[in-house]
Amino acid sequence: MRLILASSSPRRQALLSQLGLTFDVIRPDVDESRRDGEGLIAYAERLSRDKTEAVAKALQSEPALIISADTIVALDASVAQPDAGGEMLGKPADPAEARRMLLRLRQRAHRVITAFTLYRHSERPRRITRHEATIVHMRNYSYDEIDSYIASGDPFDKAGGYAIQNDSFHPVARIEGSYSNVVGLPLEALKAALEEFDIPASP
Repeated sequence: MRLILASSSPRRQALLSQLGLTFDVIRPDVDESRRDGEGLIAYAERLSRDKTEAVAKALQSEPALIISADTIVALDASVAQPDAGGEMLGKPADPAEARRMLLRLRQRAHRVITAFTLYRHSERPRRITRHEATIVHMRNYSYDEIDSYIASGDPFDKAGGYAIQNDSFHPVARIEGSYSNVVGLPLEALKAALEEFDIPASP
């Protein structure tokens, strides 16, 4: 069965490749607006489902296993936080917004939540939606470091305005949980879900 990643993110493509899988990429076209009163986890999970449905619609009757994900940065740092309300940081629209985000995150903890969906689009459809949460502790980076990082252009396609894997800025002091989840795809949880569809993945 054809395996499709419903994401144009190069980071997710690189992560999925680490599992030794061959896949195609189709960028889903969905409305990413958050609904009134929608909890953060519910929002991320719904978006991941919407993305698989958008790709499935484009495929029509062609069978495939579709993988999608959505990552959000939540300002509260408690994994046990109930899924109701909550403030999140999206992708910064300009340098000023990126600077505000990085200053808000500096020297404090926040949550990164990635929800993913596996959808078997076939005569025997099946869907799994799960999420992973990682607590991220940011270091005390300087104003000059923030300015240099923004000038690099790296913050603008990333939730929260930063990349944990950026070797020059290295904004994170430590994490509690999955590293790949912060990058954009929790490989450990995804591998377990793939096995439920009888798809073996490399370590």
